[in-house]
Amino acid sequence: MDIVFDQTLIEARRKRAFRNGDPKAQFLLEIAAQELSERLSVVERHFEKAVELHGYTGLTARYIANTGKVTDIERVETDTAFAPPGEKVSIASLETVPLAAESANLIVSPLSLHLTNDTPGVFIQVRRALKPDGLFLAAIPGSGTLQELREVLLAAESELTGGASPRVIPFADVRDIGALLQRAGFSLPVADTENYTVRYASLFSLLKDLRSMGMTNPLAARSRKPLTRRFFVRAAEIYAERFGDPDGRIRATFSIIYISGWAPHESQQKPLKPGSAKQRLSDALSTRELPLKGEQ
Repeated sequence: MDIVFDQTLIEARRKRAFRNGDPKAQFLLEIAAQELSERLSVVERHFEKAVELHGYTGLTARYIANTGKVTDIERVETDTAFAPPGEKVSIASLETVPLAAESANLIVSPLSLHLTNDTPGVFIQVRRALKPDGLFLAAIPGSGTLQELREVLLAAESELTGGASPRVIPFADVRDIGALLQRAGFSLPVADTENYTVRYASLFSLLKDLRSMGMTNPLAARSRKPLTRRFFVRAAEIYAERFGDPDGRIRATFSIIYISGWAPHESQQKPLKPGSAKQRLSDALSTRELPLKGEQ
């Protein structure tokens, strides 16, 4: 397994951001929590045991509870620091699902699976932890997220030093995430993307938000060389030139992949076997069927 993310650094930055507690910087988590709860609310099921997997603040758990679709919700976090006094949470790393096999009806993961070195393994652990016909919902930052920042930082560093190092983490494509659901054995997998454009006064305002989210560069292969003020000033100039609006503000894209998958159960719909159709497609479309070359 390749080590892409420095898990120790991720933990330290998440804790620091949580302690600082800037509520304005949690807008992305609130968007994800609201979207996941809305998707759950239209499911014609009630779930006895739900688990919020590394939800950071517990916001998603609260939104899920408000749907009236669950009886009990357990939170899993990397540290008790992410829970208010008196609230019990289970402790596990971002890459561990500390649940017994077939012990949960619903598992929800908001904005944490993009930071795992073994995302396929986490999907498999989630699948094993779900009871038959259990549901997995997640929100995962995907490709397109911070694409403007990635381009600007690369351009500025290349211009000033003649080289560049990775400063924005790689984000998965929606098709890759959908494939991981299938690979992990989920039934009825669904993956779709919502793009959100956020406007900032400058690059510095964007970077401040990312620090407050605990989302600054956690790459294991990151450069350890400190960046200069000259670098950031030039990066801000390039950002304004390429992604600035007429009023002087800049744009930042956050692309969130929303996924759902079910633990297999005999009651679920299944695709028809090849050759089991009772009517030709050409008849249904009122068209003439032409044989392929070699079939005449």
